[in-house]
Amino acid sequence: MTPFRLGFAALLATLLLDQASKLGLYFGTDLVLTQPWRLAPFMDLLVVWNRGVSYGMFQQEGNLGRWVLVAVSCLAAIALTIWMRRAETRLLGLALGLVAGGAIGNAIDRAAYGAVFDFVHLHWGTWSWYVFNVADAAIVAGVVGLILDSLWPTPKSTSSDL
Repeated sequence: MTPFRLGFAALLATLLLDQASKLGLYFGTDLVLTQPWRLAPFMDLLVVWNRGVSYGMFQQEGNLGRWVLVAVSCLAAIALTIWMRRAETRLLGLALGLVAGGAIGNAIDRAAYGAVFDFVHLHWGTWSWYVFNVADAAIVAGVVGLILDSLWPTPKSTSSDL
């Protein structure tokens, strides 16, 4: 499988899993009314509407900020897809697909609801992590992949590879 095809598959899988999990929890359960749901001693499901970007930074209350974030997410996804088309390694293609799929998933939420639907809360004792969703997890995994890809040397192509 080429780096682009792997990345595009990751983009589609991320987008589908993200939207299915959000729609399923929000419209298919009573989580909103009965939250939080304790899944494990360290993990709850609950509903948080994030009007900002990563980790709730740069909260946007108005429509202008909302649509600016939608546009930035869409432009980022387009740029990442173009980069993915030129990727030389499968890891790079996969990483770019995860980030682009996550950006699109969160942009859909922002466009449809005015905020991103986050629902996974990790915690232990007094320590608490930010509430996130599948798109956010994919973006983080994609960034880790980008870092790893940048640390590993790209194999040199030979004339027989062309």
